[in-house]
Amino acid sequence: MRFLILGAGPAGLTFAVRLLQKGIHDFLVLEAEHEAGGLCRSVMVDGSELDIGGGHILDVRRPEVVKFLFAFMPREEWNHFVRDTTIHINGQYISHPLEANIWQSDIDRQVEYLASIAHAGCVTGQTQPEKFTDWIRWKLGDKIADDYMLPYNTKMFGNELENLGTYWLNKLPDVSFEDTLRSCLEHKAHAKQPGHAEFYYPAEYGYGEMWRRMAEFLDGRIIYGCHVSGIDFTSHTVSTNEGREFHGDIIINTIPWREFQTLHGMPENLRASIKHLKHTSVEVRYVPHNMDTSAQWIYYPDLSLSYHRIFLRHNVLLGSKGVWTETNTDRIEPPNGNFSYVNKYAYPLNTIDKPAIMKTLLEWCRGNNVYGLGRWGEHEHYNSDLTVELAMKLAENLSR
Repeated sequence: MRFLILGAGPAGLTFAVRLLQKGIHDFLVLEAEHEAGGLCRSVMVDGSELDIGGGHILDVRRPEVVKFLFAFMPREEWNHFVRDTTIHINGQYISHPLEANIWQSDIDRQVEYLASIAHAGCVTGQTQPEKFTDWIRWKLGDKIADDYMLPYNTKMFGNELENLGTYWLNKLPDVSFEDTLRSCLEHKAHAKQPGHAEFYYPAEYGYGEMWRRMAEFLDGRIIYGCHVSGIDFTSHTVSTNEGREFHGDIIINTIPWREFQTLHGMPENLRASIKHLKHTSVEVRYVPHNMDTSAQWIYYPDLSLSYHRIFLRHNVLLGSKGVWTETNTDRIEPPNGNFSYVNKYAYPLNTIDKPAIMKTLLEWCRGNNVYGLGRWGEHEHYNSDLTVELAMKLAENLSR
């Protein structure tokens, strides 16, 4: 094949679809599962679809991506939402982000939070630290760190929390001390909206329906149940656990690098560096009851609870019922009879050494006509809309 695409998640599907739309038919997609969609797959649970990778949605911020996806699932099949996320903290629900909404707390806690933020390192002119845990205190002060950010992220990332860097924190909403003070005085949030402030979600399906339709468009160019196990960079051959081999002039990798058992022809130092890439595994578990709230997500920093957040299906897939919890697999409780699904690869971890590892790895691979793409090919916590945008751009560049 001219193009060999490893993985039929949003990255691999988008890349393949763009090739077909440009009149290129000389490609093949290899997928380990028996259905396309990757982390964005959905399954039927209790009368409605549930997203096995957690609450995935389509952000409105990238109009070219939205236009591209609406060609497969038209706008009239989606509902539009304004994000409503809350945090359960100190026995009450407060809107997200916490630092913009502490005015919803009682007056004594507002004073405590404001005093703590006023002494934070970013306010008093201290140098920005390199470790994530130190950055939290530097940016938000000890009170928010201890009540919310550190316990919540401990539940998310477990024992790796101390190994995280700070280079990825532009994803978090940036709220200044002045904004926080003003919000307390005026009783309204003063902050830039966080990511996914507005989003689309299918009106009658789970998010996986979007990717099923893209896979159908590819018309048999996906081989399912094909577990890729190795790449030979000298012969440009991909091998599988089933004993099959495939050749591609250009290989697009969207699967986790740690899944490869052999990387023949890759320098030993690069193969060794892949072992240092970290990720978390997450269990999604269905809970068959509705909650009396308009929120779509609720975050739980309470360390006595196993899960770190819930997604309220009944507030997004209208007419459905129930919620699902998301829990780091180091914290999951015994099965209780409800549906559950474990994602071995849920979130790439932004460890301090990751940028250097991935820069060297991806540059060497590109020099050998192998391209990492998407959340796992680039080991970045990309959401599906950004993944689609990057896949569209790479297909455009490589198909000229």
